[in-house]
Amino acid sequence: MADELTPETPEEEQPKKKHKQRKNGLYPGVSDELAESMRTGWADTELHGLEPIPQAAHTAARRAALSARFPGERLVVPAGRLKTRSNDTEYPFRASTEYAYLTGDQTENGVLVLEPTGETGHSTAVYLLPRSNRENGEFWLSGQGELWVGRRHSLTEAEQLLGIPARDVRELAEALTEAEGPVRTVRGHDSVIESALTDKVTKERDEELRVYLSEARAVKDDFEIGELQKAVDSTVRGFEDVVKVLDKAEATSERYIEGTFFLRARVEGNDVGYGSICAAGPHACTLHWVRNDGDVRSGDLLLLDAGVETHSLYTADVTRTLPVNGAFTDIQRQIYDAVHASQEAGIAAVKPGAKFRDFHDASQHVLAEKLVEWGLLEGPVERVLELGLQRRWTLHGTGHMLGMDVHDCAAARTEAYVDGTLEPGMCLTVEPGLYFQADDLTVPKEYRGIGVRIEDDILVTEDGNRNLSAGLPRSSVDVEAWMARLKG
Repeated sequence: MADELTPETPEEEQPKKKHKQRKNGLYPGVSDELAESMRTGWADTELHGLEPIPQAAHTAARRAALSARFPGERLVVPAGRLKTRSNDTEYPFRASTEYAYLTGDQTENGVLVLEPTGETGHSTAVYLLPRSNRENGEFWLSGQGELWVGRRHSLTEAEQLLGIPARDVRELAEALTEAEGPVRTVRGHDSVIESALTDKVTKERDEELRVYLSEARAVKDDFEIGELQKAVDSTVRGFEDVVKVLDKAEATSERYIEGTFFLRARVEGNDVGYGSICAAGPHACTLHWVRNDGDVRSGDLLLLDAGVETHSLYTADVTRTLPVNGAFTDIQRQIYDAVHASQEAGIAAVKPGAKFRDFHDASQHVLAEKLVEWGLLEGPVERVLELGLQRRWTLHGTGHMLGMDVHDCAAARTEAYVDGTLEPGMCLTVEPGLYFQADDLTVPKEYRGIGVRIEDDILVTEDGNRNLSAGLPRSSVDVEAWMARLKG
């Protein structure tokens, strides 16, 4: 990794300042002759006639709805800034969901501002870093200059792509400091913007903005549904990739599974939507097992919970529990079939007008029945459910909203989410599970260390639901036949 000239001062804070040499750089400085050479001799690379991004019309409608909800108020929605991983290396940047949802842009330091034009209506602008300055050398001396990290769009190009007036973000903080009137912002992404607004905002008012933007994402438009299907389709291919290399995973570790799925996510999408859970054997009983450093053994089950995130940041969230050698044992099949029956009941309960909790209740009822039937709990089933006794082995809720965040709409009001009603266009997961910990002495020995979860991404439609991830088999018989075909 090249390290010669990266300065210590961020580019956006020094548009006209001399760039500071990094300590222990091999070059002592920049001669006047070199500086002059670097200023000249470059072709004009401005892009012309760019078409708007596919979601531009949708983001415009979202901003119009936001404007109508908060008339007469200045609204400030930041993308966020790079976060340091170690020393002078950063984590890959992922724009805040709220910003990307309203703009379609994903660049660091971006800020969307809606300025009130009176009692109603707003003028809108997106504030971005312009292309690297060639006069003062930041394009090659700054650690975030384009010769180091790649070319940014010019402000004119950004306007064409996003359909929003674009301005220089380096001028925004000072302007916000001097601004008057009511202001709301989305917190937690940009400390510079928050500092500029510190005496103009309140936590309560900002939380209302965050809640609104969370609830606005509950019903997906056509673009979003298409992106979710795209994410799921890539995820299906990623699961197929994993099945084909299980022999290599047995020779190495769960990391081989993680890397295999990640390759599909990076080739066909932006990234994985969350840390992949590649849990073999008893690790499947750890709900968020992301260490992925354990052994993969024939005869054990592999719980793979993973999702591809599209380039527009919509993610799938799918889980399958697979026999590593392609065939379930009797006890594995018994537990798997119970979870499958539970999921079938849950999916059937997903329909417009149903309560959000209905699919959870339907799934849990089946699992409670099975636990009583197996003698692990004393009935009746209604007593078990009333006391929540099944939760020793079911542990988690049966699903959640899905979208740009894997746990989408998380800031929504309880009455609008888990106590709310399903509508066409909502997308959610249905993912019941049973987990018998390796050290659980309340269950027979043959149960211990077995964890099973089956998860699909379900779209609420006008007349019921559509399983976006139906391309992956779910019944134990179909899973075995699918794995046999893929393994050849």
